[in-house]
Amino acid sequence: MKSIRIYLVVALLSTITLVNFVSALHGYRASMAEAQQLFDRQLADTASLLSAMPASADRPKVVERTGHLAFQVWSPGRRLLMRSANAPPQPINALEEGYENVNFSGQRWRVYSHFSSERNYWTQVAEPVGLHFHLADKVVLESVIPILLGLPVAGLLIWFVVGHGLKSLHLLADALRQKRADDLSPLPLEDAPEELLPVVQSTNALLARLEASFERERRFSADAAHELRTPISAIKVHTHNLERELSQYRLPQSPVSLAKLQRSIERMAHLVEQILNLYRTTPDHYPAKFEPLDLHELAREVIAEQYADFAGRGQAIELTGGAAPLKADRFALTILLKNLLNNANKYTPENGRVEVNTRVDGDRVVLRVDDTGPGIAEEEYGRVFERFYRVGGDRHPVAVSGSGLGLSIVQHIARLHHAEIQLDKSKFGRGLSIQVRLPASPGYLFPNGDSSD
Repeated sequence: MKSIRIYLVVALLSTITLVNFVSALHGYRASMAEAQQLFDRQLADTASLLSAMPASADRPKVVERTGHLAFQVWSPGRRLLMRSANAPPQPINALEEGYENVNFSGQRWRVYSHFSSERNYWTQVAEPVGLHFHLADKVVLESVIPILLGLPVAGLLIWFVVGHGLKSLHLLADALRQKRADDLSPLPLEDAPEELLPVVQSTNALLARLEASFERERRFSADAAHELRTPISAIKVHTHNLERELSQYRLPQSPVSLAKLQRSIERMAHLVEQILNLYRTTPDHYPAKFEPLDLHELAREVIAEQYADFAGRGQAIELTGGAAPLKADRFALTILLKNLLNNANKYTPENGRVEVNTRVDGDRVVLRVDDTGPGIAEEEYGRVFERFYRVGGDRHPVAVSGSGLGLSIVQHIARLHHAEIQLDKSKFGRGLSIQVRLPASPGYLFPNGDSSD
């Protein structure tokens, strides 16, 4: 049973029913014993009364109306002196003092035989045993039926009482649900019930371990940024110096190995930068700072910064659309734009076209980048966001080097802003179109708790 509340209600009702059943059974047996003693005393009193009544052996008297009782009065010579109409003419039982159960007239009877020494009479009084059980059953039913009728009421009360008792569990769940992704502070212990203390303490211990783990990752990111960038920059300087030294020998052309080394260093520097960006933009621990900005103006700034790359390949890049105000993290959106434009620049052939469009669509701000590159097959749309995945791998038809992290970073930033990413064919007939639809409604609540209004 998955519901603790239902389990407790069923268990408590079952326990109450079982206890009441055992109590009713015990009460039934005790009632039967007491009723038997009462009926036996009644038979004895009736026998004593009958033995005092006058009777004649010459003409036995037959009493018509006696209710459930049957009786006989016998002389010592076993001559019938008096009997009830429902009693047989022969002795009901052996004329021996005491109680006994016998059968006659088609049913079971409780018989008491009594000898009166004063009048020298034997008196036998009988009463149906079924009457005893009927009266005992009636007493028991009258006590059990209210209990059975009260079970639904008890179940309803238990349901509300258990629900009130589980309120602390719901409050704990709400407290965990309302925590932001970057909020790893411990849960309060002051008002926690004793039964929930182990759960709260275990949760706080887990939050503390997560906080320590994230802190180690943040330190690693900072250390890696410093430790990796510095030697790569030094290698770049050394290769530049090596190129200048080799130029003194007036070689007809630069060595092929040196050119390959320089490209490899650039690729390594790009890979390190992308890995750091991938980590920094992870929504779980990115310290986002949302502020009002115009996506159109931000796109203009990024295009201006990277314009030389497009001009170097003779590519035409155009910014269309209009103002697109929203509240977002400027640094993260800048990285998103740079990655989208970098991909468009690399995969669009020389003299190709790239268009960046920003617009407002209802409660969304839409960023769209179209190019005239080779595009991506529809069956690959879901995989291009995987880390280090590249369409075609190293055998990409455009033969462009890359790390396979650009779109993964774009997806991280989109998740940080609760945005949607859509891939499609380019408006130019060939190439790829990427749309990022970011929330812009005033009531939207961002992951760090800031409101957009």
